[in-house]
Amino acid sequence: RFKYFENTPSFTICSLRSRTELPQSQSRIQMTSIFTKIINKEIPGRIIWEDSTCIAMVDIRPLNRGHVLVIPREEVDKWHELSAASISHLMTIAHKVAEAQQLIFKPARVGLMIAGFEVPHTHIHCVPIEDMSHLDFTQAQMGDPDDLDEVADLLRDKLNKNV
Repeated sequence: RFKYFENTPSFTICSLRSRTELPQSQSRIQMTSIFTKIINKEIPGRIIWEDSTCIAMVDIRPLNRGHVLVIPREEVDKWHELSAASISHLMTIAHKVAEAQQLIFKPARVGLMIAGFEVPHTHIHCVPIEDMSHLDFTQAQMGDPDDLDEVADLLRDKLNKNV
């Protein structure tokens, strides 16, 4: 089931997967990612953008303030296994998010990365950065829930004004 960080209601990313039995004709077990659970509103997430193809949400373990994940609704592990149309749409939304991040946080750059090792569900990291060290995932730490809420509100407001 779910694991929690001690003394916080925040979820760990590493073991947030549940088993869902497939029809008996299939013998394998399908794993549902934490992102699918957030997309399906089974667990909360700080969603700042939502459409029929993807969501964008504030990362609970930000590399830097304003770190956002753009995630397809389709649960696909490797980004290159998505259709070209889906990838194009994700990049369009990442571009919108980056414009909002630039206006709000005024970083030197907005870094973009697709890695996928921490959750096997394609996601694009959009991170306001001052230098390359801000893209070091070993530096990610749980964000302050109040600050994550504030970041989500700021980005959501900016995205809604620019739609």
